[in-house]
Amino acid sequence: MARIEGVNLPKDKKIKTALTYIYGIGDTTAVEVIEKSGVDEGKRVKELSDDEVGKIQKVLKEYKTEGELRREKREALSRLKAINSYRGYRHKRSLPVRGQRTKTNARTRKGPKK
Repeated sequence: MARIEGVNLPKDKKIKTALTYIYGIGDTTAVEVIEKSGVDEGKRVKELSDDEVGKIQKVLKEYKTEGELRREKREALSRLKAINSYRGYRHKRSLPVRGQRTKTNARTRKGPKK
């Protein structure tokens, strides 16, 4: 089982799919990483050698992933809340942030009826 960026990748999946288990890596970025590292896209995680895993890790250093990305997003949200922007206010009160109606609907964000 390969461990990249602190995430255990599922060993039976192809490398392209397995890389998407890392927070911040989607389909497009996974393909870019594979091309830059020179690893065969058809390989499964259990077939990767230690050298190939090292190449992938080296390429992933260029991207913001996992803890760094989560921290950045959390700081951005806390900044919005601190400056009392409209979006920050909506986040504080657990209301829809992007202009959706709330007279009806929005139950997911607001929670069950009281």
